[in-house]
Amino acid sequence: MAQMGIGVIGCGNISAAYMKLAPLFSGIEMRACADLDSAAAEARAAEFGLRAETVEELLAAPDIDIVVNLTVPASHFAVSKAILEAGKHAYSEKPFVLTLDEGEALRALAEKKGLRVGSAPDTFLGGAHQLARAALDEGRAGRITGGTCHVLSFGMEHWHPNPDFFFQPGGGPILDLGPYYITNLVQLLGPVRSVAAMTGRGRATRTIANGPRNGEEIPVETPTTAHALLEFAQGAIVTLGASWDVKAHRHANMELYGLDASLYVPDPNFFGGDVELADPEGRVALEERGHPFGVANLEDGRGIPRANYRCAGLAEMAQAIAAGRPHRCSLELATHVVEVMTTILAAGEARAWIEMTTTCDRPAALDPEQARALLA
Repeated sequence: MAQMGIGVIGCGNISAAYMKLAPLFSGIEMRACADLDSAAAEARAAEFGLRAETVEELLAAPDIDIVVNLTVPASHFAVSKAILEAGKHAYSEKPFVLTLDEGEALRALAEKKGLRVGSAPDTFLGGAHQLARAALDEGRAGRITGGTCHVLSFGMEHWHPNPDFFFQPGGGPILDLGPYYITNLVQLLGPVRSVAAMTGRGRATRTIANGPRNGEEIPVETPTTAHALLEFAQGAIVTLGASWDVKAHRHANMELYGLDASLYVPDPNFFGGDVELADPEGRVALEERGHPFGVANLEDGRGIPRANYRCAGLAEMAQAIAAGRPHRCSLELATHVVEVMTTILAAGEARAWIEMTTTCDRPAALDPEQARALLA
């Protein structure tokens, strides 16, 4: 397939990962970047051999087919809307948008324009999570009746130099980290039917612990702890705990409980990891099936080998556009996940059960051969 030109709007921390990893994939080529801070765009362009442009220039560029929206969450809707209005396909970093109404507005605009919209996270396409998907589809755990998910830490201010947006409406652990967990649950189990939750804030302020603003206090304006129950349309009930008020814990990232066995799934924030199946007789690690997106290709900040194939969802969308088929990191999936997350926050405030109004299909599984076809 011919290469599709990729432009990036938003040249903050996450942009480097996209620009570094895009060359791993076929069918896409990073060509230009833009930011309201022209110096940031120029620095990224120099680092990765791209054109630095204004937002207006990038949206008008004839060699840009898909624009990746890497702005702060509060700007996601407006920027994605501008991308579609410019006649280009849009791919957004998570969270896709901050309200269900915003998601539905982008759906209507995309349909009117005949354009595609995709959204991170794409980590569910990773080797570990596709191995877990295969185990469930093969019935190795039996019907899933329940599960637990936990994403718990002491916050973002200890590592991010400008963490303000994490603690403003649109941030918090549910909207920032929830997309990884809830998207993976939906690809494993299908859509959510209803939600109940309780939420709270551990502290009224946070102190930045690194960078030029070290020691500065910032206000906390959104819940930093949430405990939710997710009822899935297929009947499973999953407990989700997400908090930035936890110094230490022993909870596993994700466990799913079937009538025949339990499935232990690694952190959906990453593409790889060990998948284990356990029954009353013991626990066994599932054998890898040669999925390329499970192979460690870098080390994280703690020196731990990780599989990082960010841009897989973007490349898969480009391939799907060329082939005229649905893409996996779809607007429908992302919108449903947004409704789940915003409903958790609403249910936490109201201390109530709330029924979902959206649904979606499980994205198609991505087997090793299909994954290899995405690579350059």
